[in-house]
Amino acid sequence: MKKLRFFKLKNLTIAMLTSFAVLFLLWLIYPLPKTLAKPETKVFEQVWQTVNENFYDPKLNGVDWKAIRQKYEPQVARTKSIQEAAVVINQMLSELRTSHTRFYTQDEPAYYQLLGIFQANNPDFQKELKKFFPKGKIEYSGIGAFTKDINGKTFISAILDASPAAKAGLKVGDQLLSVEGGPYQPIKSFAGKAGQKVTLLIQRKPDANTQEKIAVTPKIYDAATMFLEAQQASTQVIQRNGKKIGYVHIWSNAADPDQEKLRGDLIYGRLRNAEALVLDLRDGWGGGDIGYLNIFTAKEGPSITSIPRNGKRYTSISQWKKPVVMVINEGSRSSKEILAYGFKQHKIGPVIGSKTTGAVVAGRPFLMSDGSFVYLAVSNVFLNETQRLEGKGVAPDINVPFSLEYAQAADPQKERAIEAMLEALNSKAAMLKTEARREEGFND
Repeated sequence: MKKLRFFKLKNLTIAMLTSFAVLFLLWLIYPLPKTLAKPETKVFEQVWQTVNENFYDPKLNGVDWKAIRQKYEPQVARTKSIQEAAVVINQMLSELRTSHTRFYTQDEPAYYQLLGIFQANNPDFQKELKKFFPKGKIEYSGIGAFTKDINGKTFISAILDASPAAKAGLKVGDQLLSVEGGPYQPIKSFAGKAGQKVTLLIQRKPDANTQEKIAVTPKIYDAATMFLEAQQASTQVIQRNGKKIGYVHIWSNAADPDQEKLRGDLIYGRLRNAEALVLDLRDGWGGGDIGYLNIFTAKEGPSITSIPRNGKRYTSISQWKKPVVMVINEGSRSSKEILAYGFKQHKIGPVIGSKTTGAVVAGRPFLMSDGSFVYLAVSNVFLNETQRLEGKGVAPDINVPFSLEYAQAADPQKERAIEAMLEALNSKAAMLKTEARREEGFND
């Protein structure tokens, strides 16, 4: 009797072990159902499917998208956080060899900046965002600095005007070594620290002995308004050699208020009395449309003169017909490249700087279940029906190299643009003087 029970128990144990072995084998062979998949795998699946259904090219640039899924899915399954998964997902997206195609998480400023740009005048997208931003505002704590990694080192590549970084004395070209003794992380380093002093360790020159500590006070950035505020802060008239050179940095031209602000400043505001204009389109984001150039290309309309009670005459013209130069670099992307192309086509003025990045397709963000999103190219773009700038970019008329590392705020591209405007004004003055002499001689 005991032997019978022993054999029954033994057989039951063997059956159970066999069942577990079979289940384990099935688990290795077949992926988990989506309901049981880890969060990183769920997001990966969403990104893959979003691309499969919405990428502008139905042939996915000749990429075998199903094979790509099989290649990267096991790698994502081994990740332990969405940050680790993001690296793998972006490797997958890079296989498409297309701009405007990237995965973003809440750990990078671009995540908030792009959402802030795309939510404007988009009620449906605003409703989607409510789940992750219940207050209705897309905000983050930051210092207003863009960075670029070069050979394993992090350098400040651009600084928003009137930002905490600018006020603290940080400069383009500074190497960021640490924040409060820890590694620099553009979001985590300043999260919850708005209004509080944070110590950065930076290096201004290749010599390590030039390291210094700088205290900066982060602030809350509203992603919907931050670029217009920086544009307003950048707007100024530079006095040089007795001339008045207007300057404005367009950080993003994706919203109507940004475009109207430039027009208002040129015709009625701070730049109306400038004799020439430097239009800086470097870095930041794109958006907007080619109508942005109308103020420079339209034929001159009638002037309007108003005389209030004090008797002073105020005359305005709705177009800018004074000298203007555009500044571009590899950070000028998307519609900014289209503007640079149009600026050259219409021969409005010289284009100075370095070649643009060649990122000219139309993209839009798709939210994932955890609030991350994939920014995806959804439409091909051609200029003049046949000209495609994607992967090509726009070359400047006057190439001015810019070495970012330890630049110590030197800006040779901006300086060359100012020089170009001084040259144009001096040439115009000389021409007018010659014409005046001719008229005098004719009258004599």
